[in-house]
Amino acid sequence: MAFVNIGFGNIINSKKIVSMLTSDSAPAKRIVAGAKEKGNIIDATQGRRTRAVIVCDSHVVLSALMPETISARISDNFIKEDLDYDT
Repeated sequence: MAFVNIGFGNIINSKKIVSMLTSDSAPAKRIVAGAKEKGNIIDATQGRRTRAVIVCDSHVVLSALMPETISARISDNFIKEDLDYDT
């Protein structure tokens, strides 16, 4: 499993991520509203402004980090994993 820090010590499995959206877009707002109705939303913002909506296999995660930051962290993890396997 490859875990990624999505801010404030909250960590998720990066292999379960389907997509990441900025919270300002209309589709992201619809996804968040639908997830709240179904009860499968996880708020990992620690009271901060939501900047990323992370859609996973079975739930939606809200993060205070920008999607670009999370994406860079995921890329760094995959590069480190590749380097570990090469040795």
